[in-house]
Amino acid sequence: MRDVTNNDLSLVANTIRGLSMDGVQRANSGHPGQPMGMAEVAAVLWLGYLNHCPAKPDWENRDRFVLSAGHGSMLLYSLLHLSGYDLPMEELMKFRQTGSKTPGHPEHGHTPGVETTTGPLGQGCGNAVGMALAERMLAQHFNTGDFEPVDHYTYVICGDGDLMEGISHEAFSLAGHLKLNKLIVFFDSNNITIEGSTDLACSDDFKRRFQGYNWNVIEIDAHDRDQIEKAIRRAKRSREKPTIVICNSHIGMGSPNKVDTAKAHGEPLGEEEVKLTKLNLDLPADNHFYVPERVQELFDNRYNKMVRLVSKWKKDFKRYSKVHVVKAELWDRHFNDVIPDDITSHLPEFEVGKAVATRSASGKVIQGMAKALPQLVGGSADLAPSTKTLIDGTESVGPGAYVGRNLHFGVREHAMCSLLNGMALHGGFRVFGATFFVFSDYCRPALRLAALMNLPVIYVFTHDSFFVGEDGPTHQPVEHAAALRCIPNMTVIRPADPTETAMAWIAALENRTGPTALLLTRQNLDVIDRSKYPCASNVKKGAYTLWQSGEGRLDLILIATGSEVNLVLAAAEKMSGEINVRVVSMPSWELFEAQDRAYRDEVLPPECKERLAVEAGCAQGWDRYVGDHGETLCMTGFGASGPYKELAEKYGYTVENVVARAKEVLAGAQHH
Repeated sequence: MRDVTNNDLSLVANTIRGLSMDGVQRANSGHPGQPMGMAEVAAVLWLGYLNHCPAKPDWENRDRFVLSAGHGSMLLYSLLHLSGYDLPMEELMKFRQTGSKTPGHPEHGHTPGVETTTGPLGQGCGNAVGMALAERMLAQHFNTGDFEPVDHYTYVICGDGDLMEGISHEAFSLAGHLKLNKLIVFFDSNNITIEGSTDLACSDDFKRRFQGYNWNVIEIDAHDRDQIEKAIRRAKRSREKPTIVICNSHIGMGSPNKVDTAKAHGEPLGEEEVKLTKLNLDLPADNHFYVPERVQELFDNRYNKMVRLVSKWKKDFKRYSKVHVVKAELWDRHFNDVIPDDITSHLPEFEVGKAVATRSASGKVIQGMAKALPQLVGGSADLAPSTKTLIDGTESVGPGAYVGRNLHFGVREHAMCSLLNGMALHGGFRVFGATFFVFSDYCRPALRLAALMNLPVIYVFTHDSFFVGEDGPTHQPVEHAAALRCIPNMTVIRPADPTETAMAWIAALENRTGPTALLLTRQNLDVIDRSKYPCASNVKKGAYTLWQSGEGRLDLILIATGSEVNLVLAAAEKMSGEINVRVVSMPSWELFEAQDRAYRDEVLPPECKERLAVEAGCAQGWDRYVGDHGETLCMTGFGASGPYKELAEKYGYTVENVVARAKEVLAGAQHH
């Protein structure tokens, strides 16, 4: 930054403050304090160290910048605008307005240059660890002595709130363990939250906390250019530890009356205070959204330098591709998530007559998929032996060793899913993560953000119902399927047997516009004979007619998912001499709803209103498929501890009870 004087830097920082104040004031809502407090840190980083290219926002080797404290979004929008991204001043003027590119919190895919959606505090911390992990893993895969196509940093700005959230502990503990040295976090330590001083609820020694995580810890004055630059250079020299820079800052810096106050955190300064602040910062008081020519010149110079940097990288990569042909082909498969046309040929075969738990079937599928998809990596929150998610014949990723494909997250379900989001955002890998289904509660904020960001993360949730048995109600999911199904853009698949499980994996891999949750059993299930029943590839349609007892008018439709499909099939066969009954396997509501009306009416004919849905979970949502005249056989309370076959009797998941409930539906139809 030799071409940037201290006066230049002050002007840039104050310009950022002015844009941030004006954006919040015009919107009459927002958070001006953090952008004002971290303006110098951001200016030094973006003008001197952050390698990125607005002309090619998806450049693979760009540094990633994550504003974990997403409420300070005007800081990021100001930087993106000044840097030359497709974010004109008109968009800054429409901050927080409907349809603008400047929503209240940064949204990936909505605003050019935004690396991840943040706002729920701590999520950006987890995402950043995932990005840094992806960088280290790709570097070991692709870097050679003559060229390193993967060599970049992940920078984060977080605040007191981020570090109070438990996910920051989970994620940063793992980052230190894994020695993610190219992760650099700037902690905006202003000691202010919405309610007032952080002393109200927090007295952590952050320095000792991060030293305990095996991090480098640097403490600086957030408004001193020399200290900021020295901290960045020192952090970049680290070879075995991530770095946190504790930035002692003043929230609302520059505001004569609101600096260091809670009022600067989450509300506009007020028109009069904005004017006083601008005068205090030597900015024109009545000139809104003001950008001095010198500031734009500095960012334009940086833009041109970044264009040259990317051009050189492209030329070097072209030469690399000619020398390292195999690696170049592998690069394409990694970054374009190439799925071979013959992917189904890699699926295992399951023997009819031999019962297999769908978690075990999934484990066999993973082995086949791993051979066909070098980009596939994943792991578990300390449950791989139970979730069957270890990829055979490959190493584990560990401290300083990133060439393997098995990820170990420890007992950190929330961090696992947030890291997976970061890896998916980074690019280069197709990722999956596993835990018991009941612990999806611990993951939910990250699951929701994956859906919001359209990330193709795959979740392997095993032990999917009260059939877990002896572990009892604490480990038996009841409401969890309904909880996932109500997340927009989340595809939930609960396969009925090993053959449906295999096709569920194919459906998950082909879903590139959102996350997929696979709900799998602990207990063994009979393999459905596909020479007798329709092909398991029907899973992709979400629901299909598995069996029907006769021709002509239907008397009853039995609908089931997962482990209850075989149960319903047995019950239907028992009733087949009396009525014309159809069995519908419905592994995925979302995939079914994606089909056209004609197909949905073919599977569930509107004229047949006598329907019974059977699922070992709560009934919420099933009314859309059973209608006013149908019924459900679902859980109405929590489970219990005991052998799962005894629990099936206790809760009525038996052939006899399904038949009895079906007859009640038919009797009700006669009454109607």
